[in-house]
This record gives sequence, structure tokens and C-alpha cells, in this order.
Amino acid sequence: MDAVLHALADGGRRTLLEALGRDEATAGELAELLPIARPGVSRHLRVLREAGLVEVRQEGQRRVYRLRPEPLAEVDAWLGAYRARWEQRFDALQTEIARGKRERRNES
Repeated sequence: MDAVLHALADGGRRTLLEALGRDEATAGELAELLPIARPGVSRHLRVLREAGLVEVRQEGQRRVYRLRPEPLAEVDAWLGAYRARWEQRFDALQTEIARGKRERRNES
């Protein structure tokens, strides 16, 4: 999971993943999304591939990339415990805010 989190830490790589979440794309199409030279895009794609977030297939001279959602599901599951804890805290905060509003109305 460390490799996935490292890959997700970069905004450019997240941009590439968002595009691949919509549809497959060639390396050239993905390169158009970032304001960096093609070798930099290739490095980003290599990091994503090594983290297991994308897979690539060769179609003639083109490389076509596709998102692999399984590693993202693992991160989501790991974050689930933290999400549940924060949801409980936000629910408690919402209750306190509603209580404060009721008390102010009753005082008026």
C-alpha cells in the first residue's frame, strides 16, 4: 500500500488516474493533460504501473493505459476505520450545533 500512497501523493499522477477512470488512453493522450515534457509523463506512468494502479497493453506503436481499481479499493478499506471515526465526530458536532440553536431560540 505504501507504493500506492506514494503514487497518489503527486497531483500529476492523480490527474492521470482521473482521466483513466473515465476511459483508457494512450500515453500521448495522457501526456496532453500535463504541462510537462513527455519523459516526465513516462516517469509518472511508470510509478503508477509499479504501484499496480494502471496496466498497459501494446497496440502496434501505441501503449494504451487502463486503470486498475483494486489498489484504490484497498486504500479505501484502510481509510474506512478513520472515515467511520470522523463521521461519528461530525454527527456529534451536528447534534451540538442543533442543541445550541434550540437553546438560543428558547432564550429569545
